Amino acid sequence: MRAAVVVFPGSNADSEMLATLRLAGFLAVSVWHKETALPSPVDLVALPGGFSYGDYLRCGAICRASPILPAIQAHAARGGLVLGVCNGFQILTEVGLLPGALTRNAHLRFECSDVWVTPTGDSAFTRGLPRVLSLPIAHAEGRYQADHETLARLEDEGRIALRYCDAHGTPSDRGPNGSVRGIAGVIGGPSRNILGLMPHPERRSEALHGGADGKLLFDAARASLLAGVAA
Repeated sequence: MRAAVVVFPGSNADSEMLATLRLAGFLAVSVWHKETALPSPVDLVALPGGFSYGDYLRCGAICRASPILPAIQAHAARGGLVLGVCNGFQILTEVGLLPGALTRNAHLRFECSDVWVTPTGDSAFTRGLPRVLSLPIAHAEGRYQADHETLARLEDEGRIALRYCDAHGTPSDRGPNGSVRGIAGVIGGPSRNILGLMPHPERRSEALHGGADGKLLFDAARASLLAGVAA
C-alpha cells in the first residue's frame, strides 16, 4: 500500500503522519504542495495538521490555490482514500471535498487535551474500530458547523464519522470546542473514501505516545484496501 503526505507551508504534523502510516504498513512519502501530480500509484493521500499559510484569511482557505489540489481532487473522485487531520480537515472543507466548516472554538481559546471519541459512521477508516477511542486534540478553530440540511444529510447517510463522547462512549452535544452535535469528524466522497477529523490519530500511535488508539484508523484503512473495499 502506498501513501502520500501533502506538505503545505506551515504543516507541522507531517512527520508524525509519515511515521504512523509506515507503522501501519504503508510505503509513505511526502509531497510538497507545489507539485502538480501525486506519486503513481498511490492508495491514500493524507493532509496533516499544522497552520498552513499561517492560517491567514481562514484556516486552510489559501490551500485551494496550491498546485497539488487538482491531483488530490482527481484522486478523491476516483475513490482513492483521502485523510485530513485538523488543518487537513479544514482544508478539505475549504476546497469542497467535505461539507461544513471549522470555526473558532466556542470558548475562543486554543484547546490542547486528550478527548474521547466514538465512531458513528461507516468508512474505510472507521470499520471495525472499538466503541471508544482516546485521541489528542490541538486546535483553535475546530468547531464544526453546517446548515440544517447538511446535518440532516450527514445523519441520514451515516456520514458523521466520529463524535466526542465520555469514557463510556456516551456522545456529547458539543464536545470540547462547541461543535454542532458533538461532531469530531465527517465522511465524504463517492465511496465514503474521504475522512476529515479534528483529533490527531497520528499522535496516538504507539505506547510511548500514551496509547495506540490512533493507529487503529490507519490499520482499518489498510485492511479496507487489502479487502478491495476502497479504490
